[in-house]
Amino acid sequence: MGIEAAEPRPAAWAPGGAGDLLDVNVWLARAIPQHPHHAAARRYWEDLSAPQMCFCRVTMLALVRLLCQPKLMGKGVLDLAGAFEIYRRFAALPEVRFAPEPAGCEATLASLLRGGLPARLWTDAYLAAFAQAAGLRLVSFDADFDRFAGLNWLRLGAAGA
Repeated sequence: MGIEAAEPRPAAWAPGGAGDLLDVNVWLARAIPQHPHHAAARRYWEDLSAPQMCFCRVTMLALVRLLCQPKLMGKGVLDLAGAFEIYRRFAALPEVRFAPEPAGCEATLASLLRGGLPARLWTDAYLAAFAQAAGLRLVSFDADFDRFAGLNWLRLGAAGA
């Protein structure tokens, strides 16, 4: 299984907004050409993404961890140094940045939890709160983000957005 860090966008690329916070499922699909959603992640990257695509600490750690999982990666499994290098190759692109946790993220997270969520959505709630507090659009293949009212988000499907 090969790994692919994206190339910088072509010069003709036209920005679509202020910034996107990508869920780890998008980063993973973009990094692995054999991933079932790779084509959709690539289409998003080339045609639908905002001028800046962001990692947060949670998505950065998750990408590195998943690239090291033999059950997921099979023969293409990476060690920690190799997986971290994939993150660093993404982070070095001019359209990718690491976004520190924004002010108000914890308060936003607390408000999202008031309605009651199953524990399995803890990380999703954090990513939704992060995106809202930072003024970013969240991008994911995961339909569970529909439950967060007021969240600016783009759901990708196997065929693209």
